[in-house]
Amino acid sequence: MRQILEYLLDHQTLSKAEAQSILTEISNAKFSEAEVISFVTIFLMRSITQEEMEGFREALLGLSLRVDLETEDLVDIVGTGGDGKNTFNISTLSSFIVAGTGQKVAKQGNYGSSTLSGASNVLEKLGYTFKKNEKDLKRDLYETNICFLHAPLFHPALQNVAPLRKQLGIRTFFNLLGPLVNPAYPKYNLIGVANLEIARLYQYVTQKEKFRNFMLLHALDGYDEISLTGDTKIITQGGEKIKSAQDFHYKNISPNSIFGGDTLEEAAGIFLRILEGKGSEEQNAVVLANAAVALENTEKYGNYEECLLRAKESLFSFNALNCFKKAIK
Repeated sequence: MRQILEYLLDHQTLSKAEAQSILTEISNAKFSEAEVISFVTIFLMRSITQEEMEGFREALLGLSLRVDLETEDLVDIVGTGGDGKNTFNISTLSSFIVAGTGQKVAKQGNYGSSTLSGASNVLEKLGYTFKKNEKDLKRDLYETNICFLHAPLFHPALQNVAPLRKQLGIRTFFNLLGPLVNPAYPKYNLIGVANLEIARLYQYVTQKEKFRNFMLLHALDGYDEISLTGDTKIITQGGEKIKSAQDFHYKNISPNSIFGGDTLEEAAGIFLRILEGKGSEEQNAVVLANAAVALENTEKYGNYEECLLRAKESLFSFNALNCFKKAIK
């Protein structure tokens, strides 16, 4: 590892094969804790390259447990995190709203490494039991239209580095890899990214790796989702566009209105209140806009306006809440 660190500190980058090999060795606990932290820290000081991203991704996928849910009609809604905005769990709530419309969701998530309310934190707090075997996951998908894949159960490599990520307490390149390594290989991917540099990197990787239906979201004021606090850049195979809050049929909102709370208990309370139809107008608007765009990406229900109507019906008719209640039983 010393030679690798010296090489990287000399402003060099890794090839795809080198990145894949090193992350595989890290996952197999070949290096000391100090060496791994040093390696990860280097990528906090400079941007990860496309080849490094591809190599790290292949390493994680090569070590992962593949999940066959016996359907291609799957969507994942996920953000890279690390935007420092401390919003409530928008992508996870949007996932249950999408499930409430009848669209099947394979949502991958994890404990927060730089936030207290990662998807896994909140769902576990609310009584959800993480599942690993395909039988249980397929049953969830059949009964509720959604299954949740707690990333460390399917990526042993993440289990080995989880304590180190928690110690660092800041976003690392593992956060960037998460949305690209869903073990169910969903056909539709809605991925939120925290900055335009990462958006470009994701664009290159998703196109090269032939992600079939990807949509990248970046709020221009720094959120890794549609925040309605400003304009949003949307990147797909077909090109790029910038949309305002009004384009999503909502008004601009303030950052304070989508704050996620100071404790896990507060975050879980916000999550449940929104599903119960007790969310504020601004909270509802954000989750509905994200859910509608995810539905639009599947091309299952037509244009954005139709998808928004279905999302509203899912939330306000408590279909999303019923999906959640069934999921935690």
